[in-house]
Amino acid sequence: MYDTDHGITTGALARRLGVSPTTVRSWDRRYGIGPAGRGDGRHRRWSPADVAMLEEMCRLTASGVPPAEAARAARRERSSPDAPAVGVAAPARAAATAPVAPVDEAVSGPASETVSEPASPSRRPVAGSGLPLGDVRQECRGLARAAVRLDAPAVEELLRAALAEYGLVTSWEEIMAPTLHAVGRKWESSDDRYVEVEHLLSWHISTALRRAAVSGPAVTSQGPPAVLACVPSEQHTLPLEALAAGLAERGLPTRMFGAAVPAEALDAAVRRSGPAAVVLWSQSRSTADHALARHVARTAFGMQGARTSPLVLLAGPGWLGRTPAPGTVRPTGLREALAVLSRLYGEGDGVEERGGQEEGAVGAGG
Repeated sequence: MYDTDHGITTGALARRLGVSPTTVRSWDRRYGIGPAGRGDGRHRRWSPADVAMLEEMCRLTASGVPPAEAARAARRERSSPDAPAVGVAAPARAAATAPVAPVDEAVSGPASETVSEPASPSRRPVAGSGLPLGDVRQECRGLARAAVRLDAPAVEELLRAALAEYGLVTSWEEIMAPTLHAVGRKWESSDDRYVEVEHLLSWHISTALRRAAVSGPAVTSQGPPAVLACVPSEQHTLPLEALAAGLAERGLPTRMFGAAVPAEALDAAVRRSGPAAVVLWSQSRSTADHALARHVARTAFGMQGARTSPLVLLAGPGWLGRTPAPGTVRPTGLREALAVLSRLYGEGDGVEERGGQEEGAVGAGG
């Protein structure tokens, strides 16, 4: 309910937007995006038009538009609601050709939004207040802002738009994975802050990947499946989910077994399904089980005289530092893993998307 005479307080507005009151006040000071009127004692009171302006500000920054540009567009929206905002009609598409932000900029948390503008000495972000993204697409920065605000609808829409615009491989390598890495590094260095951000972001990325897998074409290959599993004690599944979605997108058969598969269960799954390949994910050296990988690579099945063994893909940074054993390969990323598996099924390399980096997908953390 609005007080038609005075509007709502900054605290009430912040709760409505899902940001901190400090962020609202900071936007007012830095970008002149405050309330049109002031209450008694110069306290900020926000009218319905002011609230709509701040909602537009949040929507644009979540789409990757720099805060200063978003504020200008939001102010135009308040002064002339029917006038189109120049340059922000399709922020996700425009961001694809925008220059990449400098390495030393960070996606700030709720207390500060300083992503696109060089910080003067008096306005430099407080150490530890941002997510360490580095050189990334602008959509990645928008996704990080939305996740930090716990803006679930914006996160979901940004992921949907990225997959539609760039496809699975590029979306994973250049938008999803860098944001996940940044949140994880922030969590590790800030006494368990941002845990809720990582959980929300991971859940929505998992949901987007599974939707992509379900919406793929029907399985066209009649060959044996590819088995995807995390090694025992390994809980990180998102990179495997990205690979499963990529295989589904190509109509290739898979069996996903998920996190921390016990060695006995993995052995039973391999023997029962007779896979063409087994992808074993390990996030860290402490979980990489080289003896298990060698055992799987030596597992034979089929009729006497025509027995065969699966190709084992050692996926993830946990396998680095050791020479792959016979019958195993170590792909450097999602793109290479998809190419290796596609060739097993006679599908060429199966990767036609533009963009993307060879490092940082199935071959790196997620």
